[in-house]
Amino acid sequence: MTAPIRVLIVDDDALVRAGLSMILGGTGDIRIVAEAGDGSEVPPLVAEHRPDVVLMDIRMPDVDGLTATEALRTAKSPPEVVVLTTFHADAQVVRALRAGAAGFLLKDIPPRELVEAIRKVAAGEPILSPAVTRQLIAHVSDGGADRRTDRARGLLDRLSEREREVALAVGQGKSNAAIGRDLYMSVATVKAHVSRILTKLDLNNRVQVALMVYDASL
Repeated sequence: MTAPIRVLIVDDDALVRAGLSMILGGTGDIRIVAEAGDGSEVPPLVAEHRPDVVLMDIRMPDVDGLTATEALRTAKSPPEVVVLTTFHADAQVVRALRAGAAGFLLKDIPPRELVEAIRKVAAGEPILSPAVTRQLIAHVSDGGADRRTDRARGLLDRLSEREREVALAVGQGKSNAAIGRDLYMSVATVKAHVSRILTKLDLNNRVQVALMVYDASL
């Protein structure tokens, strides 16, 4: 048997925490290891319980979810972070994705989809498609576009020609199988290229690759 997925729930609304805990705790493969009502509580709880996934609310009274996410993702061997929000296009959601969050969930998500999303994130799959990421960014401007474009193009220049092709395909929202078909390579080879891209550019996940491609205006 595989170990259960360890989840930390962070939300300042006790009713939301209770609902999420009830939904996720009813599965056989997910375990709620702790709950927090503010981002300030996250670092010690992560250190103590070592969750695989953190469900992170954005708006909290003391330390918000964005600040907590940025702090977590710069730590060694951080848990995956999934942002909880009531908005599709929110500047803080985009900033959390740039910081390395694996995706976002709307708080009215159906229970079955919530459970599947946690399983996907724990398996290393982002739950926000690059296509949706581009839609988000298209509706939200947080300034510094020219600076981000220069940085993104500089990062892409570090890649080999093949890695660049794979990165652009990820930015188009293509799956590994679709990339393999288009570029005439196996899925295993695509995964290897994606892994090298993440390592070479010090990125966290495919969402950040898509953000980079978008910033480069490609």
